[in-house]
Amino acid sequence: MSKILDIHDLCKTYVTDDQSNNVLRNLNFSMEEGEFVSIMGPSGSGKSTLLYTISGMDDMTSGTVVFDGEDISKLGRKQLSKLRLEKMGFIFQQMYMMKKLSILDNIILPGYQAKKRARSEVNEYAEKLMRRLGIIETADRYMTEVSGGQLQRACLCRALINSPKMLYADEPTGALNQKASAEVMNELVKANREGTSVLMVTHSERVASSSERVIYIVDGDIQGELVLGKMKAPDELAVRERKLKNWLDELDW
Repeated sequence: MSKILDIHDLCKTYVTDDQSNNVLRNLNFSMEEGEFVSIMGPSGSGKSTLLYTISGMDDMTSGTVVFDGEDISKLGRKQLSKLRLEKMGFIFQQMYMMKKLSILDNIILPGYQAKKRARSEVNEYAEKLMRRLGIIETADRYMTEVSGGQLQRACLCRALINSPKMLYADEPTGALNQKASAEVMNELVKANREGTSVLMVTHSERVASSSERVIYIVDGDIQGELVLGKMKAPDELAVRERKLKNWLDELDW
């Protein structure tokens, strides 16, 4: 199995009022294609910064990030935008959508922009995704007319519309209730089983238990890593969650 992500000596430093803040400190890790990895750590530990930096949404200070064989530090803005559009999908805690577009139009827009398929095929695939996630009835509604759980599932449809190689998820269940959170995680697990790599930031032990590997970060440094393996059945979740909780307790979580 080949690597989808390979990170070496990654640093990110912010300078404000002549003060340097080293948010990421010489991080090294990699992901295999089809892997599901969670990033955990205290607030302010650099988790979201890591996600934004390795996806090219934010500039790195130093180091290398190789995504699907390309060193993103050597790509220009247009090349990075094209890479994100065609090979990456993004889900955030804050559910960003264009307010003047319907749910369906928000989902198909990246598909039209990428031009990887005919528009009729993009429409067909969008409807297929919406049916699979149980939100087809929201197609003509606007983001203010649907529930938080429906909106986050729509964001997942949009993230999947171009069949990305990698899904980046930043607290994708943070604003959801337990039921909606479970529904979104079920779909992330399904997408992963179908071959999409997933890198997710989360504070939730239950949510992270669905991933096969958990990386723990404190003050921009990797402090530990726990391998849980692929989850084969939903009834494994409680055991995996206990194992993760015990490990986090050892790390003074």
